[in-house]
Amino acid sequence: MAIQCILASCKQQSNQVNQLQQKVDSLQKQLAETYKPGFGEFMSGIQTHHAKLWFAGINQNWPLADFEVHEIQESLDDIRQFCKDRPEVKAMGMINPAIDSVVNAVRQKDLTLFKSDFMLLTSTCNNCHKATDHGFNIVTAPTSLPVVNQDFKPGQ
Repeated sequence: MAIQCILASCKQQSNQVNQLQQKVDSLQKQLAETYKPGFGEFMSGIQTHHAKLWFAGINQNWPLADFEVHEIQESLDDIRQFCKDRPEVKAMGMINPAIDSVVNAVRQKDLTLFKSDFMLLTSTCNNCHKATDHGFNIVTAPTSLPVVNQDFKPGQ
């Protein structure tokens, strides 16, 4: 009788383990099929924030400039998290000093420094593109608004 109870208990545990493994396998399959933005989607977002950063800065809308530079940082962090397998990720560290410079200029609310540091950021983006065989993708300071439904002047 005791042996039968032990065998029944082992069979029940085995069934539970099998059910749990099936759930794990199902969740892993769902996770593998979940949409993850690609490197290009992240870069397109960064390009928009780069342009918005420029117009916020030259209009001395420092809160918006601060927001946009942090959006760029967040997107770069997302690339590091979601695109680890891309070789370009290894070169991205070169952008950090330039971003830090822009953050500093925005904190100081210094338009001259901002313009200079923004151009440093832009140049560093292009250097990263060259270093990763994407030199054909040349970033510039924008000449027209990236969106037409946003006012870049400081709020009243």
